[in-house]
Amino acid sequence: MTDETWMETELAQLHAQGLERQLQVMPDSRLWRDKSGACHALGVGVFMLDGRRILNFSSNDYLGLARAPAVVEAAAAALRRWGAGATASRLVVGTLPCHAELETRLAQFKGYAAALVFGSGYLANVGAVAALVGRHDRILADKLAHASLLDGATLSRAAIRRFQHNDVDHLLRLVRQKPASARDLIITESVFSMDGDLAPLRDIARVAQEHGAMLLVDEAHATGVWGPGGTGLIGEWRLQQAVSVAMGTLSKALGAYGGFIAGSETLKRWLVNRARPFIFSTGLPPPCAGAVLGALDVLEKNHCLGADLLRRADVFRKRLQAAGFNTGGSVSQIVPVIIGDNQKTLALARRLRSHGILAAAIRPPTVPAGPARVRLSVTLLHTQEDLDRAADILATTAREEGLM
Repeated sequence: MTDETWMETELAQLHAQGLERQLQVMPDSRLWRDKSGACHALGVGVFMLDGRRILNFSSNDYLGLARAPAVVEAAAAALRRWGAGATASRLVVGTLPCHAELETRLAQFKGYAAALVFGSGYLANVGAVAALVGRHDRILADKLAHASLLDGATLSRAAIRRFQHNDVDHLLRLVRQKPASARDLIITESVFSMDGDLAPLRDIARVAQEHGAMLLVDEAHATGVWGPGGTGLIGEWRLQQAVSVAMGTLSKALGAYGGFIAGSETLKRWLVNRARPFIFSTGLPPPCAGAVLGALDVLEKNHCLGADLLRRADVFRKRLQAAGFNTGGSVSQIVPVIIGDNQKTLALARRLRSHGILAAAIRPPTVPAGPARVRLSVTLLHTQEDLDRAADILATTAREEGLM
C-alpha cells in the first residue's frame, strides 16, 4: 500500500487544533422509530439524534421548500417523465427540455436575458470565473469571497488582488491600478455566507461601470430570500444592467441542488464554449430541475416568504444581541455568534447539541483565523417557540461555558 503516514500526521495536527472535519449522517427529519418500531412525526426541521429531539439551525433550506409537497411532486413528475439522470454532458445528449425550461425561468426570475445551469453552485462559480479572465487579466476579490470564487480565480491564472471586506475605497484604489491591456473582473457575494452581512452592491456596481470592469455577484444566500419575490439583492436594487454576471444556487432557498449563471445571451454562449465544469459534466438530474421549477412556482404565488423570514431572523438576532452575543454585521437569515477561540467554539456547539440545538461550529479555513463562531441559520421551518428556546439555551449555555 501507498505510505499514508503523512496524512495521518497532518490529520492528527488538525484534530489537536480543533480543525478536523468529520461527516455525520443525519437521520430522517420527518419520522423516527421508537424501540417498539412505531413511527412518530416530528415536523420538518426537527429530528431525533442520539435519542434526543434536535432543532436544526444548520440547514440552508431557508424557505422550507426542500420537502414542500409542491416541490417534491414536481421533482417526482420530472423523474417519471425524464428519468433519474441526464445520461450525458449538456453538449452531447444531456440537455433535456426540463433544462431549457429551467434556464428560461431562471433568466426571467433574475431579470436577465439568459441563464445557464451547472451541476452545483461551486461548479458555476469555478466555471464562470475561470472562463472570463486569463493570465494577462486581474481578479479583484472581496477578502471574504467564497472558496469557490477563489478556486475559479486560481484556475484562471489571472492576477488576484484582494480588497478589504466590503471596502469600496480599497476596491477603487485597486481598480485604478489596472494595466491598460488587462481585463478586470470584480467578484463578491451579495449576502456573505458566514457573516450574514451584505455587500455594498450599488457602490461596487458604480465602480465597475465607471472603470469598465466586469462584475460577478454570488447570490447563493440572497436568491429566494431578498428582493421582490426572492429575486436577490440584484433584484432588490435593480442592478441587472450593472452586474454582468449573476450567480445563484438551487440548493439553498430553492430547496434542491445545482447552480446557475444569469447574464446576457452572449455570456451564456461564451460559458457553453469555455466553462470547463459545464462542458465536461453530466447535465443536472431531471428531478433537480423539476424541483426547482416547482420552487419557482411556489415563489411566484407567495411573494412574501423571504420578507417573512427576514423579519423572523431580525427578531431572533436582536434577542441574541440583547443577551450580550456578538453577531457581527449580520442583517440576514444567517446569524453568527462569534466566539473567537476554536476549542471554545467547538465546546459551545457540543453543549448546544446536548440541549437539543444543532448549530455548526465554523472555524478556519471556512473563516479567517480568529473569529471562529457558531453559525445559526434561521428558516421558515422554525416557529417563534423554536427561536425563543434556542435563544434561551444559547444564553444559558454560554454563561455556563464562561463565554458571557
